[in-house]
Amino acid sequence: MSSAKKSTKTNPALTLLLISAPLFFVFLSLFFGRYRISAPDVVNALFRPSDAIPAVVTVVRQLRLPRAVAAAFVGASLSVSGAAFQSIFRNPLVNSGILGVSNGAGFGACLAIVFLGGGIATYFSSFLFALLAVVLSWFAGRISKVTSTVSLILGGAMVSAFFSALISIMKYLADPYSQLPGITFWLMGSFASINYSHLAAVIPMSLGMLAVFLSRWKINALSMGDKEAATLGVDVKFYKILVISGATVATASAVCISGTIGWVGLVIPHIGRMLTGNNNSKLIPVSISLGASFMIIIDLIARSLTSSELPIGILCALIGSPFFVYLLKKKKGGTVS
Repeated sequence: MSSAKKSTKTNPALTLLLISAPLFFVFLSLFFGRYRISAPDVVNALFRPSDAIPAVVTVVRQLRLPRAVAAAFVGASLSVSGAAFQSIFRNPLVNSGILGVSNGAGFGACLAIVFLGGGIATYFSSFLFALLAVVLSWFAGRISKVTSTVSLILGGAMVSAFFSALISIMKYLADPYSQLPGITFWLMGSFASINYSHLAAVIPMSLGMLAVFLSRWKINALSMGDKEAATLGVDVKFYKILVISGATVATASAVCISGTIGWVGLVIPHIGRMLTGNNNSKLIPVSISLGASFMIIIDLIARSLTSSELPIGILCALIGSPFFVYLLKKKKGGTVS
């Protein structure tokens, strides 16, 4: 009983920290990078651009700022989608790509790079195929005429494997000098080419996250099972479709501008549970904040650590996995299972 009370207790200081953390890290990221800029020059570029050096204004406003904003929204989208899927499917190993979103988007990007010349077509193609993958997962899960949690997960696994095979075919067909490097780099994830035009993806990401956020109370009921949720008066089919659709749109929009980034949607929600417990009314906003902050930090490291930028997906696994193992040891796995 005491642990339950502890999990529902509101910590105002922690709430304030989680709300302000992404904004702080977006601002902090403007001061660091391969191109060294003094703090006063960064402030002038932001608030008094007419008095700042033009090159500094370009770096801060046109390169670092949109990149930091994109990283924040991508991290938030992946983590909140993972949290929603883990609760609905009642499976701690589920992540934001469980329904084939990542591999579907990957195939769409490969298709655009090989046959459409890449460019803006890559983003539209990856987004459309990410949505297609989820639709196929849904129909695959309905083969038995009952869309259960297990059947959806199995359907997602089948569709993900199918698109993974198609990605391999695209790699085989790609030109090894001009196309294959682009495919490989996209699949490893990066924010290197982000500019303000890419921030149009923030709109569907925000709408997807909003759908999940507004349904967070219903997700608590859904996490207990369909029969229990129906007993509590929840429209199970409607809210499952709403949450899965919202999480899918958020993930697809994120992947189409960042490439494939794993780990975030799996582990960040668990870290959120270590802080707040399993109550989705708190876990969903905490996951948004933690995911956004984490991705900004990872992107900052990626573009500052070496002269050549490191892929985001690699850094997420290298830095995040040991940190999660440390948290599991510290908490003795109590809130993750």
